Amino acid sequence: MRLRCRALLLVLPLSLSLAQDNDEEAKKKLLADPRYQYSQAEFFVAEGNYAEAFRLYKLAADQGLPEAQSGLGNLYRYGQGVPQDDKEAVRLYRLAAEKAWPEAEFNMGVMYDNGRGVPQDYKEAARWYKISADRGVADAQFNLGIMYANGKGVPQDYAEAARLYRQAAETRQIADAQFNLAVLYDNGQGVPQDYKEAAHWYKLAADQGHAAAEFNLGVLYANGQGVAQDFKEAARLYKLAGAQGQTEAQYNAGVMSAEGQGVDRDYKEAARWYRMAAEQGHRDAGFNLGGLYAAGRGVPPDLEQAYKWFSIAAAAGDQDSVAAIRQLASKMTAEQVEKAKGLAAAWRPCKSKAECDARVRE
Repeated sequence: MRLRCRALLLVLPLSLSLAQDNDEEAKKKLLADPRYQYSQAEFFVAEGNYAEAFRLYKLAADQGLPEAQSGLGNLYRYGQGVPQDDKEAVRLYRLAAEKAWPEAEFNMGVMYDNGRGVPQDYKEAARWYKISADRGVADAQFNLGIMYANGKGVPQDYAEAARLYRQAAETRQIADAQFNLAVLYDNGQGVPQDYKEAAHWYKLAADQGHAAAEFNLGVLYANGQGVAQDFKEAARLYKLAGAQGQTEAQYNAGVMSAEGQGVDRDYKEAARWYRMAAEQGHRDAGFNLGGLYAAGRGVPPDLEQAYKWFSIAAAAGDQDSVAAIRQLASKMTAEQVEKAKGLAAAWRPCKSKAECDARVRE
């Protein structure tokens, strides 16, 4: 379950309009109006002109407008148009929060949650999240749900976490909230176990491209839990999640390709998915990839590559790989074994999806 820690950008509709060209006095009053200054600052933030946004936010903030104080806090927090300064961001958020500005209340929670500009204090974070959540801020509802699920700053309470996740999921369709609520239904934590309800929330998150939801929904389809068993749909979902770098989904997509479940049997495709997962350190994917290299299925026969992947899996604790190495070594020359050992020793898990994709294309 991930913690959502981003600043909200609330844009108020501008009800003011520029006066007639011949009414200079009215124009001056309008340009000096803090709400007008704030609305223009928001425009410049969207344009990436942070220096002008800072100037206008500050004019409005100095007149006590809480939304401008909060916006100015965001600039200090992210170092946009000003030197990055968490303490100043907190000071400004606090000014706005004391005037009941929901964004600032949420951001006070984030700053205490992460110990930025203030000492880390989960109890204080939860207090601010609750104030903001009670005003209907979906991100605050979600973050407070995380705290109840993990027992941080509040007693652990899965039922309260589920209630808050549901609020966030319904208020603003936050995919992480939909996913976390689905997990609670999947595991029967805080709510009665209900695979059908879990599938419902996983699907809502998956439809937004949430990789973990795609994978978990695929598992439900593969097992026929909460939905009719459908290997074709499971394979489709595994591939969607795998394309985003989800290792378990990549492994499962490889298994289904190798077994011909939901897709035509295709060892070349299986090798590709196993390689994606194995390059991220997935032990079972490494073992299965080694097996394909040993048998020459979907890849050219290559005992050195087979030995390499069996060795990597064995180092991760896979006992079947230990046995496979002994069997394989009997078919290899001493030079081949030494080269394979060197390949295994030099291997490191890829650090990014781009790096993994590049290795698979080699």
